[in-house]
Amino acid sequence: MTNIKSVAVIGLGYIGLPTAAILATNGIEVVGVDVNQNTVDAVNRGEVPFVEPDLSVHVAGAVSQGHLRATTSTPASEAYIVAVPTPFRADHTADLSYIEAAARGIAPQLKGGELVILESTSPPRATRHLADYILALRPDLSLDGAGDAPVVHFAHCPERVLPGRVMIELVTNDRIVGGITAEAARLAKDLYSVFCQGEILVTDDVTAEMAKLVENSYRDVNIAFANELSVISDNLGIDVWELIRLANHHPRVNILQPGPGVGGHCIAVDPWFIVAAAPEESRLIRTAREVNDAKPEWVVAKVSEAAQALGRPPVIAALGLAFKANIDDLRESPSIGIAAALADQLADATLLVVEPHVNALPKALAGRSNVELTATESALERADVVVVLVDHDEFKAVSAETLAGKSVIDTRGIWRAGVDQAVAAAAV
Repeated sequence: MTNIKSVAVIGLGYIGLPTAAILATNGIEVVGVDVNQNTVDAVNRGEVPFVEPDLSVHVAGAVSQGHLRATTSTPASEAYIVAVPTPFRADHTADLSYIEAAARGIAPQLKGGELVILESTSPPRATRHLADYILALRPDLSLDGAGDAPVVHFAHCPERVLPGRVMIELVTNDRIVGGITAEAARLAKDLYSVFCQGEILVTDDVTAEMAKLVENSYRDVNIAFANELSVISDNLGIDVWELIRLANHHPRVNILQPGPGVGGHCIAVDPWFIVAAAPEESRLIRTAREVNDAKPEWVVAKVSEAAQALGRPPVIAALGLAFKANIDDLRESPSIGIAAALADQLADATLLVVEPHVNALPKALAGRSNVELTATESALERADVVVVLVDHDEFKAVSAETLAGKSVIDTRGIWRAGVDQAVAAAAV
């Protein structure tokens, strides 16, 4: 078990807040730090500013017991967990400015002996960049005690949880811990053992960073295979869902399901970090990214074809904006780009956007005169063309009768069993 009694978690988003809450409910004194005052205020009220099952119970309990509070300024602490965004730039290299901002907050608080963990998904050597950045601000500290300077310990502990199951998987999943030094790895392992019931696997920091990228790149490559199959199958007049179902009866085949593209903060981003680190060698990884990034354009073309066949200004229902089912997370969601492209390319169309987990349109769609955020029932009643972009449970419950006479582009295959033959033929 750990001797660390206080932890500051920098970044209270989809990973930082659950991590802060699970530590706090296990007796650690946790201060969450975020630049968004609304997020800080919500946490201090014991509320969660986004959708994640079971998280609200942990946050409310930890706050009421006095083990969790939030602030906009970084406090002194025995350990720091950095869980800030690491988006990619236009050239697909990582933007480390959020990590550097976190470092600027942490550096003045250090006295020596602290543990600093980078939990953000990062390109290789980002943890060392964090360490170098902090030590440049604090040259009186060191990694190894050279010249009797107090030591600060740095480690990388990537998250590997599924949105919608975060509070379960934080506890049950195996965890990778990579330290710049062996002592940093030991300290990080002891801290995560407070709540992690899975095996905690110890390695160096760069290998830990690469492991997370490899996990998500593996999934991206396999999704790209399924997405490419869906395009090929459409050209050949084959039902891709039936094709995959049959192929998966082979004992060593497990093809994933196609969709409108790939979204989220990990799979749509992480492979590019490998490509940037080894551009000549990562040919398969790059191609998979290109296949998945191209899928939204194909979906837009299918919807446009169905809309133009009407011969009049169409009403299009776009079902879903989140990057996966039954959550409100819109990060890197291909659905948003598809909806925006439809609004741009079909200027005479009315686009009815349905996303039951949000209360307002995202910036890319807000303020457009031909775009409305609408409830499922109303959108389906009014629509000529329906495109399924997310397999939310609410959409799965739609009856075949509701879709009669409409053109349907079902990128998730959720209505195959209940839709008549004419509609099924239009499904992707």
